[in-house]
Order: sequence, then structure tokens, then C-alpha cells
Amino acid sequence: MAVSQYQTFADRAQLKQFLGSRSLVLVGMMGVGKSSVGRRLANALDLPFVDADKQIEEAANRSIVEIFETYGEAHFRDGEKRVIQRLLAEGPQVLATGGGAFMNDETRSDIADKGISIWLNAELSVLIGRVKRKPTRPLLQQPNPEKVLADLLEERNPVYALADITITSRDVPHEVVVDDILAALNAYMADDGKQAMGTKHE
Repeated sequence: MAVSQYQTFADRAQLKQFLGSRSLVLVGMMGVGKSSVGRRLANALDLPFVDADKQIEEAANRSIVEIFETYGEAHFRDGEKRVIQRLLAEGPQVLATGGGAFMNDETRSDIADKGISIWLNAELSVLIGRVKRKPTRPLLQQPNPEKVLADLLEERNPVYALADITITSRDVPHEVVVDDILAALNAYMADDGKQAMGTKHE
């Protein structure tokens, strides 16, 4: 794949200046590709990549499945909130979050203060095909995982839609989705600049 016009050094430098200490925070359902896309996005922008779920596992010295089974979802969510809060203080970086993280009001507020949120949005059919490849996801350990996934989408999508940027995750090479994000970030920076100019002239 040809190198995108958005992956030039000048654009990286401009974005880093724009971010300051803020992070690019990937949100969305399990299976949308937050980790795989996030690693490539971080590489394209020469930023560190951090996976919040991996950090939670390291902090607890247990897998996420074990945390769910031993302590329950409420305990996991509380730990997730604290870990993401800590990570956001360590930006700039590309931060991939778990599927339920953005549903927490405090976490969402922290992300708004210290990051730019990017929702990777995928259709149910795409998600089903992907999550079947990883049968260890705690929330899908049910008799009818497809219905669970559909119900989660219905519940979560309106909250994910509050993110600063929305990108469609689909069955294309990850680099294509990265390119979509980079283009959207350029537009986001341009819009922010226009708003700043408008404020100065008021």
C-alpha cells in the first residue's frame, strides 16, 4: 500500500504540537480493532502505544477473564477506571481502551479533558465474524453470544457516538482504517483552528 499523504513528518510534527500532553484514545466495541489499528496508528505518528486491558492485567497480575470470574464486572470496571485515569496522565500516546470503558461517566470525562476520543464503529455482522476468533471474551460467555453482542451495541452505540471522531471499522487492511483516522485528525485540527480564530474575532 502506498504511503498516505497524511503520514509525512510534517503532519506528525503538527499533530504532536496540537496534542500537547493529550492522548489519542480509541473507543468502541470488542472486535473493532482498537489494539491492532492503535499499534499501526502509533507507529504512523511516532507515538507510544498503550493497551489499557494489558495494563489492567499487569496491575492485577491476572487475566481479564480471571478478574471477571473471581471478582465480578463491577470490580473490574473500578480498576479499569483507575488504570485509564493513570494512563491519561502519561500522554501523549495512542491509548486503546476496553469496550465498556467509555460507558463510565468519570472515564469519559477524563478522556475529554486529557485526550481526543476516536470511536471505531463496526456493523454487527463484522463484529460477530471477528469475536468468534477469540472465544475468551468474558461478556460473551453466554448461550447466545450474538444476541448479547447485539444488545451491547444497542446500549453502547449512543454513548460511543459522543466521541470526538467517528471512524468506520470494516473488513479492509488495518492501514486503510489508520489512513481514515489520520485524515479525520487533520480535519479535526483544521476545525479546531477555525473555532479558535472565530473566538479571537468575537
